[in-house]
Amino acid sequence: MLELSGLRDALTSSVWTWPCVAALIGVQIGSFINLLVWRLPQMMQRDWDQQCAELKGEEMTELPVFNLAKPGSHCTSCSTSLRARDLVPVLSFVLLKGRCAYCDAKVSWRYPLVEMAVALLWAFCAWHWGLSAAAVAWAGFATALLALGLIDADTMLLPDSLTLPLMWAGMLLASAGVINLRLEQSVWGAAIGYGSLWLVQACFSVVTGKQGMGQGDFKLLAALGAWLGWMALPELVLVASVSGVLIALWSRWRGQLQAGQAMPFGPPLVFAGLLSAFASSSAWLMY
Repeated sequence: MLELSGLRDALTSSVWTWPCVAALIGVQIGSFINLLVWRLPQMMQRDWDQQCAELKGEEMTELPVFNLAKPGSHCTSCSTSLRARDLVPVLSFVLLKGRCAYCDAKVSWRYPLVEMAVALLWAFCAWHWGLSAAAVAWAGFATALLALGLIDADTMLLPDSLTLPLMWAGMLLASAGVINLRLEQSVWGAAIGYGSLWLVQACFSVVTGKQGMGQGDFKLLAALGAWLGWMALPELVLVASVSGVLIALWSRWRGQLQAGQAMPFGPPLVFAGLLSAFASSSAWLMY
């Protein structure tokens, strides 16, 4: 009885309570991230098609409402609306054995993996920074990076609607003292992050006549610089470049990447950003 009492006290202590609460919040946010990653690129494509049609003076057929709220969650195979019990993060996937409850179509393993990844990120931030604004800020930072990496891997897009708010959030939080970074370090981090990749792309374009990198990559590195400071940029670019080369070699070996085929640079940048924020010695000594 004494041992059970000690275990109960340990589990209910603040050391465990807030990471557990954060994990429960994170798994719900992870479910939303799955929705965001799937719908946001389609919403962007709709907007582009509409703008192109308007510029050409063409009339477009009115399309059904499609955003992050509508239509409601449904199976992408049979279009059946999902019930609340079908949408419980991770648990529904396990109980339904990774299949749709209505048409038996397979559900991608990525859905529960993303939910668990976000839950772990939120739990780690709560454990490391405690019950604080910093914990929420870094959890949000990690969640946004994960979403950006997944969208870029799927579509070769890094939406401004995510990269720019992430960059501004870094500078605002630095100015408010929520993250342990001086405002000038954050501002210069954003400026140098954007400018360095822009310069690399400009030189590449002059030499080869081709576009080697998208502007979304500039904005993503600017956002990372705003959160981590200009001092972290050399490490970020080095880690992202090395990991990008390794991913390319692995993809070529598996026949998934052809010579001259473009590959997204967002996922390596995301990996480098998360590594710098959470695994470097400076992050552990920050608070």
